[in-house]
Amino acid sequence: MKYHFKIHREKNGYWAEFIELVGCRTQGHDRQDLLDNMKESLDLYLSEPQSSVVIFPEPRKNLKSKNIVEVQVSPTVAFALQLRKIRLQRNLTQKAMMSFLGILHLSNYQRLENPKKANPELKTLFELQNQLPELSVVKIFG
Repeated sequence: MKYHFKIHREKNGYWAEFIELVGCRTQGHDRQDLLDNMKESLDLYLSEPQSSVVIFPEPRKNLKSKNIVEVQVSPTVAFALQLRKIRLQRNLTQKAMMSFLGILHLSNYQRLENPKKANPELKTLFELQNQLPELSVVKIFG
């Protein structure tokens, strides 16, 4: 999952703003510092609390320009974001989603929606993709 930033240069450094996600900006002393900050700010912006009902827009495709940079979302953040989005679109609580997926403990499901802790095994990803066809591993990783 890659979102886009538009980079601006000023005499004291650089700054960038999200294209798809309005309201988030970051800055850097040089271009590398800016790129590092864009990655960090993207992950922080998308790491909503588990109780959040915000559904972020999908990244646009084929945005090409001299000043536009694609930034990859961390896999754990992208996975948690996609899973929460599917749950909210299905109008389910975490407990109802846990039951639907056959997960025995709520804390085990909540870990999957936590961007800091989400790290499902391949077996779990396979099972989730079978039960939730809209969960796209391809979308998460690229």
